[in-house]
Amino acid sequence: MKLSLAWVGLGSNIDRPHEHIERAFRELDRLPLTHCRQQSSRYRSRPVGPADQPDFVNAVAQLETRLSPLALLDQLQALEQQHGRVRQRHWGPRTLDLDLLLFDDLSLSTHRLTVPHTQMHQRGFVLVPLTELAPDLRLPDGQRIDELLAILDTSDLQRMLPKDT
Repeated sequence: MKLSLAWVGLGSNIDRPHEHIERAFRELDRLPLTHCRQQSSRYRSRPVGPADQPDFVNAVAQLETRLSPLALLDQLQALEQQHGRVRQRHWGPRTLDLDLLLFDDLSLSTHRLTVPHTQMHQRGFVLVPLTELAPDLRLPDGQRIDELLAILDTSDLQRMLPKDT
């Protein structure tokens, strides 16, 4: 099986969000045929969608995996369920959200999975931690993530220090 690099966005905004993110990083490192190579700083951001919910804690993980994209997606969704993820409304509050952002240089669009993630280029809470880990990273179409980030307003994004947790 081929060793692939995958990038996963993490987010949480209810039920001790920082703890969900920290636990998820450890759990990502224990997925079958997978190792968490890097994890970004944690960032606080306003919610996308309904504003009547708490701010999010966001981060990004870089994984080495021998899983296929769909097998990795299955594992990510199982982790969300273990964290009590309930999908009550679109873009609503959640204990844990794990998004497969990138998988090698693959472009994929199925009914279950689209890679690269369809809205990552519009989200500072994804691009800032991704750029922190890999400033020269390019999307499969050749776009540099640091150039995408340069055109976004990230003024609402705050890097969290350990004492903020």
